[in-house]
Amino acid sequence: MAAVVLDNVSVDFPIYGAHLSLRKALFDRATGGIIRRNETGHHRVVINALRDVSLEIEEGDRLGLIGHNGAGKSTLLRVIAGVYEPVRGQTFVEGRLTPLFDMLPGFDPEDTGYQNIVTSGLLLGMSRREIERRIPEIEEFSELGEYLALPVRTYSAGMVTRLGFSVATAIDPDILLIDEGIGAGDARFAERVAARTHDLIRRSSIMVLASHSDALIAQTCNKAALMDTGRVLAVGPVPEIAEMYARRVHAASHVPAA
Repeated sequence: MAAVVLDNVSVDFPIYGAHLSLRKALFDRATGGIIRRNETGHHRVVINALRDVSLEIEEGDRLGLIGHNGAGKSTLLRVIAGVYEPVRGQTFVEGRLTPLFDMLPGFDPEDTGYQNIVTSGLLLGMSRREIERRIPEIEEFSELGEYLALPVRTYSAGMVTRLGFSVATAIDPDILLIDEGIGAGDARFAERVAARTHDLIRRSSIMVLASHSDALIAQTCNKAALMDTGRVLAVGPVPEIAEMYARRVHAASHVPAA
């Protein structure tokens, strides 16, 4: 059974050699993670990207992460994926992860498309037998044809995106992590990406989506988490959390100028 548990998780990003004015620090405090001076040294700035986040995501959950830029949504996704290690707290993940924000892990531009399919598939947790079984599907969806036998350095950026998306979505995920910044290429391919993504969400046991689109979250999620300056402020039904976020945005836009 798939599950994700975060227990008082904090993530810090040290910025070496940075010198911040008070005005800059206060501005960034309002738009991203909390910025502070390191307690043991005056020449190191630390961004508290996540602060004491506790969260339980169970089988069947479709969780949308809501919040402004810098609220910690993408960082939280990458903690679940194991990209970032917490400086405090613990994470527990049970199930096979499919992150759609790093769609071609192990990418080597000198290798052919087929070689990259195998490497990326293995890093995504597929067996070699499973990869071989999925190759015809990847060939069909990517529409790259004979280019798959050529080095990936000969591909355009759009072709690389097609290959990565085709590999990542060929897996049967337990836990699906989606960052909305997925490039889709041309309009026709974008329609196919949308249909394939919805099918992948349907097949997954857990889905966590970071998005600025209220409509997308309402359409695909059954609960939401409101994030601000690296904290999870509330978790609940999507309409309730979306309304809470709208009230915060409205209140912030009506703060009198100093």
